[in-house]
Amino acid sequence: MVGLKGGSRPPWVGLGAAVWVQIASGNAYNFPLYSHSLKSVLGFNQRQLTLLGVANDIGENVGLLPGVVCNKFPPWVVLLVGGFSCFFGYGVLWLALSKTLISVPYWVLWFALCIATNSSAWFSTAVLVTNMRNFPLSRGTVAGILKGYGGLSAAVYTEIYSVLLNSSSPKLLLFLALGIPALCLMMMFFVRPCTPASGDDSSEHCHFLFIQAASVVLGVYVLTTTILDDVLSLSAPVAYCFLLVMVVLLMAPLAIPLKMTFYPSSRSKSALHGKVVASADPSLVQDNGSADKMEPLLEPSSSAANLGSFHESDGISEVDMLLAEGEGAIKKKRRPRRGEDFTFAEAMIKADFWLLFLVYFVGVGSGVTVLNNLAQIGIAQYMRDTKVLLSLFSFCNFVGRLGGGVISEYFVRSKAIPRTIWMTITQVIMVFTYLLFASAINGTLFAGTSLLGICYGFQFSIMVPTASELFGLKNFGLFFNFMSLGNPLGAYLFSGLLAGFVYDNEAAKQHSATCLGPTCFRLTFLVLAGVCIIGTILSIVLTMRILPVYKMLYAGGSFRLPQSSNR
Repeated sequence: MVGLKGGSRPPWVGLGAAVWVQIASGNAYNFPLYSHSLKSVLGFNQRQLTLLGVANDIGENVGLLPGVVCNKFPPWVVLLVGGFSCFFGYGVLWLALSKTLISVPYWVLWFALCIATNSSAWFSTAVLVTNMRNFPLSRGTVAGILKGYGGLSAAVYTEIYSVLLNSSSPKLLLFLALGIPALCLMMMFFVRPCTPASGDDSSEHCHFLFIQAASVVLGVYVLTTTILDDVLSLSAPVAYCFLLVMVVLLMAPLAIPLKMTFYPSSRSKSALHGKVVASADPSLVQDNGSADKMEPLLEPSSSAANLGSFHESDGISEVDMLLAEGEGAIKKKRRPRRGEDFTFAEAMIKADFWLLFLVYFVGVGSGVTVLNNLAQIGIAQYMRDTKVLLSLFSFCNFVGRLGGGVISEYFVRSKAIPRTIWMTITQVIMVFTYLLFASAINGTLFAGTSLLGICYGFQFSIMVPTASELFGLKNFGLFFNFMSLGNPLGAYLFSGLLAGFVYDNEAAKQHSATCLGPTCFRLTFLVLAGVCIIGTILSIVLTMRILPVYKMLYAGGSFRLPQSSNR
């Protein structure tokens, strides 16, 4: 059983540290920055390169093992494993690209990239599971913030790549191999499970607004400075100043626990006084030997009360449960209803589980195809420098992730509208976006990239809280990581098999290794548009099926679990 940290500040300290870890977890988005160097230096064709892109996405999203580990070990263990895989995987890629090792086999590079980007799964699982349990009443907001920073990470890395690393792919890989593990060592002891609040707190809403505003400022700042550096070729001192300001903006979420330390609210003081006065009654507090660690028992009607089941049930084995049932000590458990805690096997037989998986697979699987081939798409449309294109996609991905969390949270609380309605809307927009890409009309590349980035980001921030609301937080790490398999599956089908094949065929017709013109990806975009039409239909079906569930979960205007869920 993992001990819970008490107090009002630790959850916010953990969220501030989680922002940095979430930025680090976006290391897989760097593939477009060094993919062209892999192709030119190591002599790969586009099909080989797209298969490396598939390895990139498989590593990033195959996180079933982290999902299991996060329920058995504290978050710092999960982060430590992620740091090690990052060091080993990117280290091998650096050795190959820098020619330190000559003639590294292709399959070694493929597996090295899988291991390197698998660090993303460990990082994301640790911070998402921990923080959504620390803030169980604000799941959509927390998911939007963390996934938003994850989406913004590509723009942050692009800034580092341009300014600090002088646009050198080998230096980037070395930075990923050494810098990310070092960051994890600094942050992993701050990301820890904490006792959640027992009710709504008005100051909590203001704190979330501050973090959201800070992330928007960071996103606009990074995009603006990247464009300025590309257009004006800034001097080194100015560029380093821009980089320093970016680091300061990344530290903004830590201002909340600092404010709580130096300017504690009257509510916090009275709560602490109440704990001290009530310490004589052991039924009201958990006495761990000091006043600052004492926490009141949570209200049974609050979703936070059900958080105890995440840990209590860990101490009871399946065999003990079956023996107790056989002896009549307890009644046999019924199957859970949507909104309660499911086991992984119980969720797998639910139609809603697979509908959510398929809808997410279509949204992110088609979007990641464009992301993995973004550099080649830009070159095919005669772009000189594709760094700005990646930074633009990253910023819009961030806007989609943050906006998806905020918008869906508002409508689900005020109207009890299922979050998946926004997956439907964004996939309709994706259909028109892919048709816009296929048309290859001059000046539409930036518009298409922006729209796709926003819609792609929405898919992430909607899937995360939806899975937790339908199937519970107890095994959320497994559910989240299984849903994430839609990303590499889509990358393999749409990028590895389709986009790479079409691109190489068109390049062969031009008798060149580099394909130029709209035909390079036109067929791919038309297929992706058709796939998103199917995804839209599935999303409508899912939304209609879970509408009564959301009416029940948000009947009072805030999230609540059924009483029977505390099993």
